[in-house]
Amino acid sequence: MTPGVRILVIDDHPLFREGLKSLLYGLDALANVKQAASIAEALTLVGEPFDLILMDLHMPGTQGMEALTAIKAAFDESTVVVVSGEESPHVIQAAIQHGAAGYVPKSTDPSVTTQALRLVLAQGIYLPPEALKAPQGAEHSHHAPSSLPAPSPSAEAANRWSQELSPRQLAVLRCLLQGKPNKVIAREIGIAEGTVKAHLWAVYQLLGVNSRAQAMYRAHELKLFGALNAGPAATLTSAP
Repeated sequence: MTPGVRILVIDDHPLFREGLKSLLYGLDALANVKQAASIAEALTLVGEPFDLILMDLHMPGTQGMEALTAIKAAFDESTVVVVSGEESPHVIQAAIQHGAAGYVPKSTDPSVTTQALRLVLAQGIYLPPEALKAPQGAEHSHHAPSSLPAPSPSAEAANRWSQELSPRQLAVLRCLLQGKPNKVIAREIGIAEGTVKAHLWAVYQLLGVNSRAQAMYRAHELKLFGALNAGPAATLTSAP
């Protein structure tokens, strides 16, 4: 982890916040950790730059995906990870769909949580085993499956995807796999947000999916994080 990483912890339980804060200092003794007990309190910190935001979904006031959407909109350049007692696969999928770069159940072992946060800060995606093993039928739209074989993280696989997608589409896909929202992708690549959506549509068609969450899961199945050589980005799970 980069020394001095800036982190915001949003949770309505002071004891849990302090415990998470201790874990974060274990990762980086120079971490700048701030706390908020609600979404409303967190929004008073808009304008302060945070590298990472850890948030619960169930707090007084704004809750669930509405809370996640509000934080993503207010801190659009921050990486957001949900840390919640809710372990429903559907909730996990919804959180990824709404822009979370990871989902850590509160029952997760501290050592695995540490690994997950290191991964996310390295622009990877963390999905818990519950989500990866969950049936996806209820969430998918019965698109025809992609004709592409499941690639291994190799130069050959990367070349295959480079042929299937344009350079801009590959750039958009890499940003997508890093959990970046469309507005940030547009700004980083230097294209209009509408163009980002068009490129994402092409990527979805190739993957055989129709949403951001489905793309994340499909990318995990195809080992695209390694195949596309997207820096340190990867998907990590704890042992079953």
